[in-house]
Amino acid sequence: MIVVKMGGAEGIDMQALCGDVATLVQGGQRMVLVHGGSHETNVLSTKLGHPPRLVTSVSGHQSRYTDRETLEIFAMVVAGKVNKRLVECLQGVGVNAIGLSGVDGRLLEGRRKSVLRIVEEGRTLLLRDEWSGVVERVNVSLLTCLLEHGYTPVIAPLAVSYEGEMLNVDGDRAAAALAGALGAETLVLLSNVPGLLANFPDENSLIPHIGRNELETRAACAQGRMKKKVLGASEALEGGVGRVVIADGRVPAPVSRALAGQGTVIQ
Repeated sequence: MIVVKMGGAEGIDMQALCGDVATLVQGGQRMVLVHGGSHETNVLSTKLGHPPRLVTSVSGHQSRYTDRETLEIFAMVVAGKVNKRLVECLQGVGVNAIGLSGVDGRLLEGRRKSVLRIVEEGRTLLLRDEWSGVVERVNVSLLTCLLEHGYTPVIAPLAVSYEGEMLNVDGDRAAAALAGALGAETLVLLSNVPGLLANFPDENSLIPHIGRNELETRAACAQGRMKKKVLGASEALEGGVGRVVIADGRVPAPVSRALAGQGTVIQ
């Protein structure tokens, strides 16, 4: 079992990803795909007059402030446009993909973080009306049923709270939760860079291997979205995943390359 997360930034080659997934699935590999949608959400929310607000938590993680309007725009993009484009692409290359969000069938459940503690201009502030959370439970039986009947699940990073509210969740961490729950051998996190870089944005400074004991230090030094990827890698390994590969999603056969060790291998 392999779980693959396709990043939501610009530059990811969806056609190359889908062709590679088709080769692997048709060769007998079971896979679950998770995807983002951050760039497309930013574009649409700006067009709709509700531009994104990025905030930094007290722990140093940057995220999207998700009020209810932002949540609905995000859901429209990731569960609608991006998810269905991926499913269409996979169907076109012979993969019987099925698109879901984490809300469907309570696939991904977690607790809502209704208040965010952020740091802004050196001050700690509280932001209310937040509609995000962290995945705490995975409906493994639903995924297992789909996989056993020959479907390849494609999952949008939304979850449902225990009270039935839709939540925005981080895609890398959602993929980590899914990989752990499914007992995946490998979690592949595809991005628009070759992997974790020692001197961002210098792509020649790729770090090819990281041991588990280095993750906390690397997370503290990582830039931007890479912080979430390193955190997701840590959570996946804690959940029993054999290894995590942060790899380039802009290249031909991106998943196969990652499985061959091209990228940053964490184990």
